[in-house]
Amino acid sequence: MQQLNASIHPKKDRPIKILQFGEGNFLRAFVDWIIQTMNDKEVFNGSVAVVQPVSFGRVKEMKEQDGLYTLFLQGLLDGKVIEQHQIIDVIDDLINPYEEYDKYLSYAKSDDLEFVISNTTEAGIVLDKEDTDLSKTPNSYPGKLLAFLKARYDHFNGDMNKGLHIIPCELIDYNGKHLKEIMIELANIIGLDKDFINWLENANTYSNTLVDRIVPGYPRNEANELMEKIGYSDHSMVKGEIFHLWVIEGPKGLKDVFPADKAGLNVLFVDNFKPYKERKVKILNGSHTCMVPVAYLSGIDTVRETVEDPRLGKFVRDFIYGEVVPTIKLPREEMVFFADSVLERYANPFVRHELMSIALNSMTKFMTRVLPTILDNVNTLNVFPKHSFFSLASWMVFYKGERNGEKIALADNPEFLEMWAKLWAEYDNTKEGVNKIVTHVMGMKDHWGVDMNTIDGANAYVTDVVYDILTIGMEATFNKNFQ
Repeated sequence: MQQLNASIHPKKDRPIKILQFGEGNFLRAFVDWIIQTMNDKEVFNGSVAVVQPVSFGRVKEMKEQDGLYTLFLQGLLDGKVIEQHQIIDVIDDLINPYEEYDKYLSYAKSDDLEFVISNTTEAGIVLDKEDTDLSKTPNSYPGKLLAFLKARYDHFNGDMNKGLHIIPCELIDYNGKHLKEIMIELANIIGLDKDFINWLENANTYSNTLVDRIVPGYPRNEANELMEKIGYSDHSMVKGEIFHLWVIEGPKGLKDVFPADKAGLNVLFVDNFKPYKERKVKILNGSHTCMVPVAYLSGIDTVRETVEDPRLGKFVRDFIYGEVVPTIKLPREEMVFFADSVLERYANPFVRHELMSIALNSMTKFMTRVLPTILDNVNTLNVFPKHSFFSLASWMVFYKGERNGEKIALADNPEFLEMWAKLWAEYDNTKEGVNKIVTHVMGMKDHWGVDMNTIDGANAYVTDVVYDILTIGMEATFNKNFQ
């Protein structure tokens, strides 16, 4: 079987407008697909030079296929099962700066270059105060980018019109702002001149972003079957879900030069990305955390099974639409559209999302994902969020570490696991014993930031639910609360 390369799929000649740090699955299934779609819809005309951000990577391997790869997108869209694939051909060059530092810096001289896009993982945007020698390949991503921008500044003699649009996709809060601050601090540590630091800060733009698409990656278990289907060998194929969202908080003119929205893509250019982050964390992440103990203690193992179950599916929907949506300050139609898409993603027949994989570190996840919804309901809407508190009670039973006589593989901070083991070891099988556990956990102000025992009716409700689950079981307790 012939290997995918430019002889099978010739490329169009397009200017390299984008320097991309990272060759991983997510960028290739998300950003490069978006660029491909913009090119195909003829609202953009540009290609990508990929920079390998660490000393080990796949640049050499991807060169064997001339940067080409097949993207498979699978999922539900408007209730219909969608399966599609296409060759992505936007990567025109691949650079290993550890072996090709001069070539890497030569792109700084390009008149065509307009954008820097990255996904170097959350550990990539960090300040390395020792990363100060720009004469050789810096270790950190901020160091590499600083060296590149310094070379560009020197080549264009500090022309304020030669700055770049820098769009990080790393999953950290205010990623653009954070990257900018690190770059400026590193430039000062190195002792670079003030004129350059002014250019670094003001000639370039740094966007905060939020990205969302599930990317399972290389389909190892079905690779041979898929290659038979497409008729060629492809060692860089990647799978992703149909859903995608890219929220970009950037300068006013960014959408004019990067018009992804005009290609019919779910790319939003906004003045403030915070409510969109809140929407994702509260709805998608929050409903994950809310459903896990309730569904798992009901004998269910996956997200899809949960939302397809008549009772539990209603529980998840009522949590999202009844308790979360009213707390977020975005137009209701936007909220409902996003919530609908989340539920559709949960029902994706191509993704088996184990509840236990979501259960990792749930003490912190509940605090960041669900507790804000509880507090907004109680303090702002003056509503008792019954589904959220039922989930909290279910988590307490979950941390007892047993389902139907079988041990649950709890995974959390050791301090939390020790706390739970001690609390349940001292439990005396009485309702008063349950209340002792509930009062202790809800009163962990150092963890939660608030004493939940002070919320009117919360302690009594959670105590009742925990005791009922222990004595009459999850099914009967659930029916008692949500008939």
